Amino acid sequence: MSQFFAIHPETPQARLIKQAVEIIRKGGLVVYPTDSCYALGCQLDNKDALERIKRIRKLDDKHHFTLVCHDLSQLGQYAQVDNRTYRMLKAATPGSYTFILRATKDVPRRVWHPKKQTVGLRVPDHPVVLALLEELGEPLLSSTLLLPDETDPLTDAWSIRERLEHEVDLVIDGGFCGVDPTTVVDLSEDYPHVLRQGCGSLAPFGL
Repeated sequence: MSQFFAIHPETPQARLIKQAVEIIRKGGLVVYPTDSCYALGCQLDNKDALERIKRIRKLDDKHHFTLVCHDLSQLGQYAQVDNRTYRMLKAATPGSYTFILRATKDVPRRVWHPKKQTVGLRVPDHPVVLALLEELGEPLLSSTLLLPDETDPLTDAWSIRERLEHEVDLVIDGGFCGVDPTTVVDLSEDYPHVLRQGCGSLAPFGL
């Protein structure tokens, strides 16, 4: 059965953040709040937890997983970013965006898109996940908590625990954080392409 932490959405309790990160470091799969909706997350090199995410969401190998980063400096370690792309990223982060970028060698190949060698990256704007990332010291491998055959992500932490208590190791209740997923922008080519319109405005990309 999963553990359940109620963490304050504006002033996260350091003790609970440390306990949550300890669970992640021991191989745990967690549900956590973001500035768009709840998400599933684990350590980047955790192959077993990645397979659990695929099983929960019924994802295939073409799905773009997301590396949730603390800031642009960390993002730059895992993605190929030129000056033009950096300016767009700086204008849009932190925020409710997922960017598709070409992966660097620091990203495990099993996380890459098999043909494009791209990966999703994001810098969220939510105190709980930022505290988790700061304590963890590396990105979270993540996917929106959208269950198969459902059109909207789950929004209530208690309901999430009831449905996934045997599938995840920890549910973090950070209050209501919305039902709209991130805006997904492909920045891996010469010009930005919107793959999904979500919370984030398209203004930073001139679209």
